[in-house]
Amino acid sequence: MKRFFLVALIVCLFSPFALAQYRISDIRVEGLQRIAAETVFSALPLSVGDELTPEATAKASRALFATGNFDDIQIGIDGDVLVIKLVERPAISEINIEGNKALATDALLDGLKGAGLAEGQVFKRSTLEGMRMELVRQYVSQGRYDASIETDVVAEPRNRVSISINIDEGSTATIKHINIVGNKVFDDETLLDQFELKPSGFFSFFSSSDKYSREKLKGDLEKLNSYYLDRGYLLSNAESVQVSIGPERKSVYITVNVIEGEKYTVSSAELSGDLVLPEDDLKRFVLVSEGQVFSQALVTSTEEFLVKRLGNEGYNFAKVRGIPEINEDDKTVAMKFFIDPGKRTYVRRISFEGNSRTSDEVLRREMRQMESAPASADKIELSRVRLERLGYFKEAKVDTLEVPGTDDLIDLTYSVEEQSSGSLGASLGFSQDSGLLLSANIQQNNFLGTGKQVGFGISRSDFLTSASFNYLDPYFTEDGVSRGFSVFYRATDFEEINVASYTTDTYGSSVNFGYPISETERLGFELGYAVTSIDAGVRAVKEIKTSPRIFSAIDSYFESTRDPETGRYTTAEVLQSIDNLPADALAQSDEPGFLDRYGDEFGNFTAGISWRQSTLNRGLLATRGASQSVSLEASVPGSDLEYYRVTYNGQLYVPLTNSFTLRFKTELGYGDGYGNLDQLPFFEHFYAGGFSSVRGFRSNTLGPRSSPADIYRISRAATAVDENGNATALSAQAGYVLDPVTGALIIDTAASVGDEADPFGGNVLMEGSMELLFPLPFVKDQRSVRSGLFFDAGNVFSTSCSSTQINCSSPDLGRLRYSAGVGVTWITGFGPLTFSLGRALNDEQIDETEIFQFSLGRTF
Repeated sequence: MKRFFLVALIVCLFSPFALAQYRISDIRVEGLQRIAAETVFSALPLSVGDELTPEATAKASRALFATGNFDDIQIGIDGDVLVIKLVERPAISEINIEGNKALATDALLDGLKGAGLAEGQVFKRSTLEGMRMELVRQYVSQGRYDASIETDVVAEPRNRVSISINIDEGSTATIKHINIVGNKVFDDETLLDQFELKPSGFFSFFSSSDKYSREKLKGDLEKLNSYYLDRGYLLSNAESVQVSIGPERKSVYITVNVIEGEKYTVSSAELSGDLVLPEDDLKRFVLVSEGQVFSQALVTSTEEFLVKRLGNEGYNFAKVRGIPEINEDDKTVAMKFFIDPGKRTYVRRISFEGNSRTSDEVLRREMRQMESAPASADKIELSRVRLERLGYFKEAKVDTLEVPGTDDLIDLTYSVEEQSSGSLGASLGFSQDSGLLLSANIQQNNFLGTGKQVGFGISRSDFLTSASFNYLDPYFTEDGVSRGFSVFYRATDFEEINVASYTTDTYGSSVNFGYPISETERLGFELGYAVTSIDAGVRAVKEIKTSPRIFSAIDSYFESTRDPETGRYTTAEVLQSIDNLPADALAQSDEPGFLDRYGDEFGNFTAGISWRQSTLNRGLLATRGASQSVSLEASVPGSDLEYYRVTYNGQLYVPLTNSFTLRFKTELGYGDGYGNLDQLPFFEHFYAGGFSSVRGFRSNTLGPRSSPADIYRISRAATAVDENGNATALSAQAGYVLDPVTGALIIDTAASVGDEADPFGGNVLMEGSMELLFPLPFVKDQRSVRSGLFFDAGNVFSTSCSSTQINCSSPDLGRLRYSAGVGVTWITGFGPLTFSLGRALNDEQIDETEIFQFSLGRTF
């Protein structure tokens, strides 16, 4: 007859002798639903053949409870079979969180998972309550004293539960007053300036500085202590603080107790310990000197500089500790910097992570720290910076790992995060003037992960046909000599869209080499050849090719030649009338154009030399450092045209805070002819306006304009009577041009005299820009986005203006154009995507402005 569990348990407790008579022949587990029997047996300290004693029974019960999987455990015997009856704890089917805004849902779920509350895990009510209290404490630390959290556990079929967490975050308590007590040396206003937290004020809505936070208050107290320590108050203390909450739990009053103490000066500064390097060498990095007011900032900086200096010699685990010896009698401090260099370390291995597209070789050739060489902190950091300067990566980090079992070897792991290092563009469109527009361009600065630059572009429309290819190998030789080449073809017919009265047909190629002269400087050399053919067309502007004649005449000469139905003049009759014009109505142009003097086809060999220096921290969207470059390009003597161009580019980043940076940028250019050429060819002119120039003005529209083509001007006088009976003079004009080849008269009654002045550029360029860069709100990854407020200035000038040229002047700072606005650049998979909203500040009537500008493939 079977014994019941209750009887068995009584026997276990009160009859040890009887229990000892049982030896377990089998173990039976009952009540399992989700948990496998193997899990129970692996935790059970009993097995078949063991004797069942009270101690063994208690031990088995504790072991099963320790698994956390059971709410109830009963152990009994049935004959000589050990029976274990279990009640499983329910599993969590889902967790729903509502009402949270200050704390992200993902962060809350991660916190619950770390505490053992996650979907699929065993539910423990004690853990849930503990997490609820912890969340309340988290909200209180943020100043949300009225926050409340309610939990609801709902039973579901198959021994499962769903958990609902309803959060009422309340509102952050605002700081009504901050009171500082005990300060005598510095007034309240000076000390409160060190605080990030501020009492409620007019601008608090924008800065949220009046929202109480325990972490921010702790940081402010550290700043206050540092302020005193850096001014000689070595024994100052500002850690005692009282935070009072208003009755409505929405107001906070803070009182900070300050103990200032006495001001201390430095009596001496010495080095001690194992110096390993010459003392005179190390003393150069000691910023603390006798007679100075004690400053903890100088002590900390000295420690960091000494550690870095030792690290450059391979002592990467060196420790330097500044020990102050205080003399209370004369209020002085004797500083001793104790140096423990540790063992000199060597690099065993360098590895890379995160470069899924870029080959290891591209990264390894940027290394200045070599394997098997003494580990230099300076070279390790320089290697990291060089990786970021490539422009292939958003960020590069380095981890220094000790080699297990040794105390003088380290491994270096450089972790990079790749970003788009090229651009891809294509367009398809149609316009009445240009017809079908097709274009595509690809520029890849890290082609197939090899670090080589490859670019190809094509464009086809009624006015433009072009194709180009460029290639650059930055490591043509192992020591960093680069080699590249480019070929191009471009045929442009601007007359099709009435932009300018000439067409060009150009093809050529070039080869270039670059030589590193230091870690931050590089020399470049380039040789090229290009053939350019220019057709001035019928309506040639005077600076390019002069028109045959100019004249003006009263319409009475031509009235008889006009067709009464069409209103147009017939060629034959106009020519006949021209023959009858007075001699003073005709004037021959006496200022020949460029093509009149030098021809219309040129073959030029060019040579160039450039110098570039860069300490920028990144290849794209830099945030600190500087760069500058100077280049000279000139045609080789004996070419069809002899000219030169000199350009300078510079930029400087000045960090203001961790988030705000000032950027200064300038570009200057000058060009001229030499030998038989007295001016820079018009197709080599500089232009200004648009992106990378003066934003807010249309691209390339600033500066000199061309003279309108010479045309026949005919004025027809007429009168009309207005509503009051008064006579009003009217006039109309028609334009005429002689074909320079056939001499035929071309008639156009719609021509507008003086309205064909197109941008012509100049030989002098002056541009500058100042930008305040700031992080874009709501964007997590700021490394691929740049936003900033800008102020641009610039213009193009000419030292060889023609007598009839429009808006042309020699360099004059008073004629610079200014603009201001905001710009954003985003590094996308198709290349840099840039927007700007700019407003011209001193535009004149002839200037063409453009508020919104957009570009793909160019940064600001």
